[in-house]
Amino acid sequence: MTGKLVQTTIFSHNIDMKRRQIGDSELSVSEICLGSMNWGQQCDEADAHEQLDFAIDQAGINFIDTAEVYPIPPSPERQGLTETYIGNWLAKRNKRDDLVIATKVSAADGLMQTRDPGSPAVLTAEKIREAIDGSLSRLQTDYVDLYQVHWPERHTNFFGVRGYQALPEEDVTSLHETLSALGELVSAGKVRYIGLSNETPWGVMEFLRLAERYNLPKIVSIQNQYSLLNRTFEIGLSEICLKENIGLLVYSALNMGVLSGKYLGGARPEKARFSLSERNEWRYNPERAQPAIQSYVDLARRHNLDPSQMALAFARQRAFTTSLIIGATTMKQLRDDIASAELQLCDEILAEVEAIHLQMPDMTH
Repeated sequence: MTGKLVQTTIFSHNIDMKRRQIGDSELSVSEICLGSMNWGQQCDEADAHEQLDFAIDQAGINFIDTAEVYPIPPSPERQGLTETYIGNWLAKRNKRDDLVIATKVSAADGLMQTRDPGSPAVLTAEKIREAIDGSLSRLQTDYVDLYQVHWPERHTNFFGVRGYQALPEEDVTSLHETLSALGELVSAGKVRYIGLSNETPWGVMEFLRLAERYNLPKIVSIQNQYSLLNRTFEIGLSEICLKENIGLLVYSALNMGVLSGKYLGGARPEKARFSLSERNEWRYNPERAQPAIQSYVDLARRHNLDPSQMALAFARQRAFTTSLIIGATTMKQLRDDIASAELQLCDEILAEVEAIHLQMPDMTH
């Protein structure tokens, strides 16, 4: 389908939700993954359960992504609430064996109130063991299919930082200790496979080197941001993923909703993320990006496409993408985002995308 995306009401009969294997793992996941980072913040538990019911029972999604630090924006008072919502749903629906569940261990000092309050949430063996036990308890399951390091403990380029500067030696946990601890969780049956998130090319290659040298589990995935407005993943990381068979799990393919066009002209829709909080707007919706956003929205409309669905389809179609993580605050958003799975962008549209990118590359962090 290359023109107008025709939507129907009976998703179970019309959405052909394809599945892909994550890296070298045996995990076969839907090419769209249900994200959950706003459950407990913008969505309550009833909303979360409604999204889960629809995505899994009607849309063919079998992949759920969460994290111990969720919901976002993070806060000590709400931390862990998203996993609790999912755990309560699993207990009611009895669908655990049908699903691939991914969560993440955090390196966020001062936020992990579900661990030992007041202690640093670093990526030591002790803290990782503490973190997985907390996640399993909240999720009400004996294991997670994919356990990811949410972001590096070391200071480097992640969460939008550019311009690396040499830093003095840091007192941080070695990657060897972190990987060894993750390997222990795999051996114990608490985790099936491991992955990274918000990592750099050096970090990915170092985890691969350590795994081979010390006979430890190989990472099978990386969860990084990728979108029409931020294609920096293509510089270094895309080649590593393709050569080393590591699956990209894309987050923020809409740049936190920006590529829908809803913030153009300074608009602030009611209950939208940046209407409620300006947190991270510098990263996803800076002033310098507005001409590029307008160009992509105009491109979609010229081809009678929904701008959000075009942006999602672009990220999903990339050769290095395994699954596209979507997040929604309303059921309409969820249905529309899932419907993008049926959209295949034609060569003409892709060529126009490249023309815009050449003029205005990587306008956000």
